[in-house]
Amino acid sequence: MKKPELLAPGGSLEKLKTVIEYGADAVYIGGEAFSLRTASENFTDDEIAEGLRFAHERGKKVYLTANIIPHNSDIDEYEKFIAKMRPMGFDAVLVADPGIFDITRTLAPELPVHISTQANNTNYRSALFWHRMGAKRVVLAREMSFKEIAEIRRNTPPELELEAFVHGAMCISYSGRCLLSNYLTSRDANLGRCSHPCRWKYSLVEEKRPGQYMDVFENDRGTFIFNSKDLCMIEHIPELVQSGITSFKIEGRVKTAYYAATVTGAYRREIDRYFDDPENYSFNPAELEELCKVSHRPYTTGFYYHKPDSESQVYTTSSYIRDYELIGIVLDYDEKTGVAAVTQRNRFFKGDETEIMGPLRPHFTQVIGEMTNEEGESIDVANHPEMIVRFKVDRPVKRGDMLRKKKPE
Repeated sequence: MKKPELLAPGGSLEKLKTVIEYGADAVYIGGEAFSLRTASENFTDDEIAEGLRFAHERGKKVYLTANIIPHNSDIDEYEKFIAKMRPMGFDAVLVADPGIFDITRTLAPELPVHISTQANNTNYRSALFWHRMGAKRVVLAREMSFKEIAEIRRNTPPELELEAFVHGAMCISYSGRCLLSNYLTSRDANLGRCSHPCRWKYSLVEEKRPGQYMDVFENDRGTFIFNSKDLCMIEHIPELVQSGITSFKIEGRVKTAYYAATVTGAYRREIDRYFDDPENYSFNPAELEELCKVSHRPYTTGFYYHKPDSESQVYTTSSYIRDYELIGIVLDYDEKTGVAAVTQRNRFFKGDETEIMGPLRPHFTQVIGEMTNEEGESIDVANHPEMIVRFKVDRPVKRGDMLRKKKPE
């Protein structure tokens, strides 16, 4: 068995560096256009160059996302865009539209092309078509079962790579191709401007009773009828590997660096544990606990085992579960004194019990003792945004390590 690639989101330069440090084999990023995530910070040209250099120095890959569903007005701009991106050194470009595919192959023939999930890749004949056209990889639709994925693998050449989402938000529309946002808010989801109306609360109005709003309810709080649970396949690494998937993809370019670090680290550790001893592998429940410490909706296995039913939707709220919050990031550590300098991200107090996490090593519990500010004055609370505080830690830490704290119940 070949170990699959772990592909993580890079919504900004900070996130790109973070997920690589936490174990990603490859990162997908967007420029300032064509990437289907206008809500993410995305990258300037200088940041792209720095991100590529950072990744390649560590033997990692970076993929450029250009997977919008374009209109005529986008064509000339994309030609300029891909001509500018071509010499940057990307390892592949991700597209969804045949026209964009054709332009990419014509203007940058040496650049590998991956076919986005937005192209609705649900059968082996489609995969074979894209392979014949010159695609290196097909990103499978989220609506695929293990059985269907295995059938695609059996009926396609081994050099055609298969990528699939294993973690993150699920879209209510087929492979993300949604018109609801455009219709309700004039923000086109297929151009990266989704307003997420699938998370809104809806009521039913009967044609002859205008103004009479009736809840479509599961209980007396109403229902969010389009609101899917989040995908989470951390407990099913063996099945993912055995299905023939080449690349395990984590969704979340608009999520925080803390989210990306936590999720990437959990999947990295669990994949490695499986490949260390496949015959005797058993899932480590601590990794699922890790994934419950980031902002998320209740988890589901999506379409992998069966078509989602009523249990795969969240009917009572569109809110995320946020039991933990990031409170600080380590700036420096003095080995002689054991004192860490931390920049504050959310308020915390002397005496708080926290967890400190770093790349590719277990987190540990740290009770915050005596704290000082930048002037060396003793303080009881770090309550100013991005203030720098110092306190002694029980174990060595490194620059970039993250501190999180459980929220009060």
